[in-house]
Amino acid sequence: MRLASTRLIVADIKAMASFYEMVTGVSGQWLAPVFVEFVTSGATLAIGAAETVAFWAEGSSEPAANRTACIEFQVQDVDAEFERLRGKIECVCDVKTMPWGNRTFQFRDPEGNAISFYTTVTDEARKRFMSR
Repeated sequence: MRLASTRLIVADIKAMASFYEMVTGVSGQWLAPVFVEFVTSGATLAIGAAETVAFWAEGSSEPAANRTACIEFQVQDVDAEFERLRGKIECVCDVKTMPWGNRTFQFRDPEGNAISFYTTVTDEARKRFMSR
């Protein structure tokens, strides 16, 4: 089994696509007017407009309602990314090193979803990601 993507359901797909293009530097691939994907080397972030919920089951998802998941992007230099995005994002947590060996900062997208950028900084953390 392979985790193919994480999908967000959003109220304003154009604003969210612009935001993720700005923070990731990846161009969104519009597969339909109501669906865009950001394909990275590790995973895909899919974004569906609220109208796409009806394709599954009415009321099964709700835009801007997430408070449990965090979308994480591994970056080369987390400090440089923090400086690049300073003033452009709603920062939740400034750069710090976590007990599991990642140096990270957290922010929110325009609809309130938590996002972390991180760099591995300990040998143990680097080994975890080299084995994947």
